[in-house]
Amino acid sequence: MSRPSQLLLVLVVYALGANVALATGATLDWLALAVGTGALLGVAASVHYANEYADYETDAVTDRTPFSGGSGALARTGLSRAVALRAGLGSLAVGGVVAAVGLLGGVLTPPAFASLAVIAVFGWQYSVGPLELAWRGWGELDNAVLGGLVLPGYGTAVLGGPVGFTLLVCLPLALLVFANLLATQWPDRRADASVGKRTLVTRLPAPRLRALYVAVVVSAFGSLLLLTRGPLPTLVAGASLLVVPLSVWGAAGYTEREVPFPSVAAMVALVAVQLLAWSLV
Repeated sequence: MSRPSQLLLVLVVYALGANVALATGATLDWLALAVGTGALLGVAASVHYANEYADYETDAVTDRTPFSGGSGALARTGLSRAVALRAGLGSLAVGGVVAAVGLLGGVLTPPAFASLAVIAVFGWQYSVGPLELAWRGWGELDNAVLGGLVLPGYGTAVLGGPVGFTLLVCLPLALLVFANLLATQWPDRRADASVGKRTLVTRLPAPRLRALYVAVVVSAFGSLLLLTRGPLPTLVAGASLLVVPLSVWGAAGYTEREVPFPSVAAMVALVAVQLLAWSLV
């Protein structure tokens, strides 16, 4: 239910934030990184379990793709959705204990602990009450902010780096995460609407969604170019531009394809090239 590929991507984005910290003068601390990883895995797994719990009805009727529709584990096995909730609470407890011990032991910094708390709270509120952001048209923004900004910021904070700097230079990533969410929500639109899950994709007509997608992608690479005039190293910006063809491909067929591969590939590729580029700065 926790979808290992997504947890792996979470760790890669975490490593991206750590690389930004190292590139800006932070000291490599393997213990802090290990504790930060343990806490993050617990919290991230709990968020995935919460999503499986909340999307039980949707996942049972949607046409699943490798990139959308949940894991399908509950529907496939016939297990009660309560299993996902208990797994989520257990994982959250493990992540919380690791983070608290790290904070009290002076291994995790207060900004890192606070960032992880934000991920936990708003990660759960993406799916469950009282906010249920994904059901109210705010889930895409919530996920983009958490995955594209707060998560790399957490990686930076674990090493005591400049979190504000990371939030700024990761703005293009957050925008591509948002575009990716528009694409991955599209195949689930009918199933979501049938159970009352009013995502942004179920609320807007296809022409407006296409316009929004293009605007987000243009903003992502426009902000990338603007950031090269300030904090973003030229090497990182240049490497990031390699992703443009994938984003153009994603925009060209958005709402016309059911498998969101180009958008997912663009987001993952941006994370990968930036991770490498920051390690070389």
